[in-house]
Amino acid sequence: MTPSAPSSPPADRVDIVFPLAGTLVPRDHGYALFGALARVLGDLHGASWLAVHPLGGIPRPDGLLALHPRRGSLCLRVVPAEIPRVLALAGKALDVDGYRVHVGVSRVYPLRPAEALTARMVVIKGFQEPEPFAEAVKRQLDALSVAASIEVGRRRIVTIAGDKVVGFGTTLRGLSEEGSLVVQRAGIGGRQRMGCGVFGPVGREARA
Repeated sequence: MTPSAPSSPPADRVDIVFPLAGTLVPRDHGYALFGALARVLGDLHGASWLAVHPLGGIPRPDGLLALHPRRGSLCLRVVPAEIPRVLALAGKALDVDGYRVHVGVSRVYPLRPAEALTARMVVIKGFQEPEPFAEAVKRQLDALSVAASIEVGRRRIVTIAGDKVVGFGTTLRGLSEEGSLVVQRAGIGGRQRMGCGVFGPVGREARA
């Protein structure tokens, strides 16, 4: 069965964005980045208040991601009450699977509605083919009382604790303002602390 989204409205969230100084990280960095954050912030398993945007950069053929030299950033989506906890990241060095990045001073941004939202990868356990996956996404949107057209993009794989997990790039269009905010607050699918299921406006990179 598809994991159902919560029936009550999701809690408010904000994006807290830290500049990153570094050159390379693995392209498949979600699990390693989560581990690096936990080494600074403490145990994050079960931290439903946290979602982590995938890092942006230029993919290389050797499996690495070249971070933007002046625009690299770490973006966390958190409930406002947890902002003080994540502020501890400022000034720290993170070891992302052997690649070191340094975290700058953060800025906080409210979520803003957009008619179209996209996530680099959405993971819903048990759904590894595009059509059943799209139906599973629709069921999660229905549970959130959100209407949208669903575009399933390329199939992607993320490695989590040594296991290969399948997901798909996903774009939602035709969202109302409230529906857009609900999706951004709740996310879709699992592994949101590892860069999956975190939605942002189409065509806009994480702000730095």
